[in-house]
Order: sequence, then C-alpha cells, then structure tokens
Amino acid sequence: MLTLSAEDRPILIAGGFVLVILAIGTAYTLTVQGTASFLSPAYLLQQLQVGSFLGIVAAGMMLVILMGHIDLSVPWTLAAGAMLGTAIGGPWAIPVGLGVGLLVGLVNGLGVAYLRVPSMIFTLGINAVMRGFMVMLTGGFSPRSMATPTMTWLATGNVLGVPMPLIVWAVLSVGIVLLLQRTPLGRYIYAIGNRERAAYLSGINTRLVLVAAFVVCGMCSALAGVLLAGYSSKAYQGMGDAYLLPAIAAVVIGGTNILGGRGRYLGTVVGTILIVLLTSVLSVMQMPEAGRQVIYGAVIITMLLVYGRGQKVMA
Repeated sequence: MLTLSAEDRPILIAGGFVLVILAIGTAYTLTVQGTASFLSPAYLLQQLQVGSFLGIVAAGMMLVILMGHIDLSVPWTLAAGAMLGTAIGGPWAIPVGLGVGLLVGLVNGLGVAYLRVPSMIFTLGINAVMRGFMVMLTGGFSPRSMATPTMTWLATGNVLGVPMPLIVWAVLSVGIVLLLQRTPLGRYIYAIGNRERAAYLSGINTRLVLVAAFVVCGMCSALAGVLLAGYSSKAYQGMGDAYLLPAIAAVVIGGTNILGGRGRYLGTVVGTILIVLLTSVLSVMQMPEAGRQVIYGAVIITMLLVYGRGQKVMA
C-alpha cells in the first residue's frame, strides 16, 4: 500500500487546489465569456511566464525559510537590482543588478549570522535602508532609463515557443535542487533548520551557511527584478512590493516548514503555480488588490496552522 511522507502530503494537497482553481476559472470563463480560454495552452503558458518572476523569488526565499529565518528585504532588493541595472545599462546592466542582490544578501547574512539580530527585524531594516537609498538616488521619481535589449529578450523572448523567463526559472530550479540534494551546503541548510546548535556542535560552520543562503536569496530577488524590468521595458519604484507575501505563501503552501528543517523544492514550484493561477482567477473576477492581499495572508496563516505546529525533525 502506498504511503505518503510528511513532505509529499502538502505537495499533493497544493496540486489538488491547483486543479480546483483551474476548474473554477474554466467554469467562470465559460459562464461569463462563453469560452474555456482559461484552459488554453497559450493562456497557461502566459501565466507560467508571468509566474516565473515569482518562482525565482520563491526559490531564494525557500533556502532562508528552510533554516528557520525569513528575508523581508525582497521588495527593495528586487527594485534596486532592476533600477541600478537599467541605470548602468549596456553589458554591465545584468551583472550590476545581480551584484546588488549579492551585496544585500551578504549584509543580511552577516547581520543575522554574526550580529545575531533576528532575521525578521534585520532584513526589514535593510529593506527600509534600500528604499531610502533608492528614493535619494532617484529624487523620488522613477528612473528614466530603459531596459537593455538583453534584459528585454530574457524577459519576453522565447526558444521554440517556450518563454525565456520560464527557461531561466527551470535552470535556476535545477541548480536549487542540486544544491539541496547533492551538495554538503544543502545538507547543512536542513541541519541548521532542524537545530542550529546541534549543527554547530557537529562541526558545521553555521554562520557561513547562513550567509551563503541569504546571498542566494538576495541574488534571486535581484534576478527577478532584472527580468521584470525587461518585461516592463523599465524599472520603477515599488515594483517588488507585490512579490513578498506571494513568495512566502508559495513556499509555505508547498509544505516547507516555516520553522525550518523540512521541505521539498517541488512543493515550492507547485505553490508558485497555485499562487499564479489564484491571482489570475481573482483578476478575471476583478478582485481588488486589497482583497488579494487578504487572501494571501489568510493562506499563509492557514498553512502555518496546518504545517507549522508540528515538531521539528531532530538533527
């Protein structure tokens, strides 16, 4: 008889909700528009293209949450990477954008690992610093610079009909899976999430692992910002605000324990797809943004109650 592990169950539940959302969206479009456009391959591929930006942010967020921490500097790390990348322009646009994410992640990691400041407080403070810095740099206005052709192609181009953002997300996903399952760093991340003190006593340099995870998270946020700037043809202030709660929700919905130590990347992918389709259905139903945020928050709280109250696996 087939038995489900504690990590498989939330993935199957989230997958079931994806099917429910598809059914609701199809029924609504059939009733209102008279067509099943919600299930058309072109429409679903477009949703995956838009969802790739969220998936990239959620990939980095998962690494941090696996250790029992959180990164609230995502909104302005994403925006700063996009704004500075487009401001520099030319061949250095993307490296500069990713460098911003690396630098912010490094500062976050050092603050959490060495200064021992709670990640929620420290990253929230860094987010405020980045916001102030970018407002000061731009004078409170959106930058006039435009995305480079390379950024635009990565965000809107396609290869054999597959959108480039989806390809970038897929390549990143393979890297994250290999990191978590095939490298010592991945094992250390899970060990720290289970019990940091035990991981430290076993000889793991927990501080360096924390720094590395926050650096990856920062670079994922900046990468999403660079792609989003290419998709929108320019960068603008507040472009990352819409990605923080959905990214956390995608990770938690996928079964990653918010207290750390347990979770599979496949769950994060399924959670991302669920959030993207949920957003699409709410948009089709003309749900206001405030209502969407309420739903995201309710989903996170519900999943915390379902998955976050269990005991941690001991290292």
